[in-house]
Amino acid sequence: MLITACSTLQDEVVALLPALRNFARRFVFSETDVDDLTQETVGKMLAHLDSFTPGTKLRSWAFTIMRNTYMTEYKRQKRVQLRNSDDGLFEIPVAGRQQLCIYTADVRSALARLPTYQRDALLMIVDGLSYDDAARLSGCEIGTIKSRVSRARATLVKILGENSIRSAASIQ
Repeated sequence: MLITACSTLQDEVVALLPALRNFARRFVFSETDVDDLTQETVGKMLAHLDSFTPGTKLRSWAFTIMRNTYMTEYKRQKRVQLRNSDDGLFEIPVAGRQQLCIYTADVRSALARLPTYQRDALLMIVDGLSYDDAARLSGCEIGTIKSRVSRARATLVKILGENSIRSAASIQ
């Protein structure tokens, strides 16, 4: 849409408002959010009119600013994990410490049920020992240590009733 009747760049920006509002509806749904995104975009456009290159399409420049504004806000909201409650206080969701204590006790009990050679191998690896060092300390081959650790993990998953080692490790 070429606007030739507008005398200044600012008038052209104002003439783009309906198109900007329609474009904003692609990103947000409530009319309040549409208004906010449009206002933010126009504010940025007016603040940076000196960076607009005459002879290029003002509409494309405006749409790019709006898309970038939306994406910046979207990414910021994803990073911030705070939710505003009705009373205006921020709540940070935290897993209950009691659940972690119960799960830790379950893991200790499951470890006690493992054969000693598997439990020792697993604990050495969990403590940060390399497979080579663990094999040397146990007096066996590295393949044997790897096998013991693998069987210990599989047994723990079964005892704890987890679907996989990954699901067991994700409990915090």
